[in-house]
Parts: sequence; structure tokens; C-alpha cells
Amino acid sequence: MSAQLEALPLRHVLTLPAMGSAVRITRETTEQILVEWGISRHHPTVDPALLILSELVANSVQHAASLSPNVTVIYAAGKDTFAFAVHDRHPYQPALFAAMTGTGGGGLGTVMELTLELGGTAVIRGDADGKGKSIWITLPL
Repeated sequence: MSAQLEALPLRHVLTLPAMGSAVRITRETTEQILVEWGISRHHPTVDPALLILSELVANSVQHAASLSPNVTVIYAAGKDTFAFAVHDRHPYQPALFAAMTGTGGGGLGTVMELTLELGGTAVIRGDADGKGKSIWITLPL
């Protein structure tokens, strides 16, 4: 984990079966966590963050469930940053920035556009064994 993420004191991990209900449960859990962390539901970053998370979890369910029976969402936050990752155990790593060019990507293109519009960052980190990955999104609050 980068030094920037290590500096975020608030943490939560959610692991769910890779099935359609994971999207709804992720959204509901995210809303609850943000409230517990004192981040207003009306903050302008919250709705886009919920959409980004929904797209990433839906992608994991749709494309990775054959190799990854679970999807894990990792949350971290600090005074002015909200970061989260969606992890699965499928080795394919999509080209994040290519998703914005219209050469495929669908929901991933939306993820990247929203992330960049908010002044955030997106990176993919592969698992050490090469059999999984996490897509990390960091957004300013």
C-alpha cells in the first residue's frame, strides 16, 4: 500500500460472494460507513463514489466470478481523502485509461471519467501471485 493510503486512519473491509446482490450490498455498506466516518451523504463526492463502486463491483461479478467466488471492497478515509478498492481473483487487468477512448470498457469508461472529473486517481495493483488484482480509486473530499 502506498504511503498516501497508509496515512488514512479509517479502514473497513467488506467481502461478498461474487453475485448480483453484491452491488446493492456494497452501496448500502458504503453509505453506512461514510455516515459512521462523519462524511455527509450530501457531500458532492459521495454519489459519484457510489456509482464508481457499483460499476467496479458489477464488473467483478460479471467478468471475474468464474475464477473469483468472492469480491472484496477495501475502504480507507482521512480528513480530505476517500479511497477504495475492489479486489477479485481474476488475473485480467483492464487498461483503465483505454476504457475512456470508446474502444470498449463500458462501465469502466464511466469509472475513469468520474474519477478524473473529481480530481481523483485510479490504479490497478496485481496480486503477488499474478492471479488477482485490485482497482484502487482515490478521491478528494
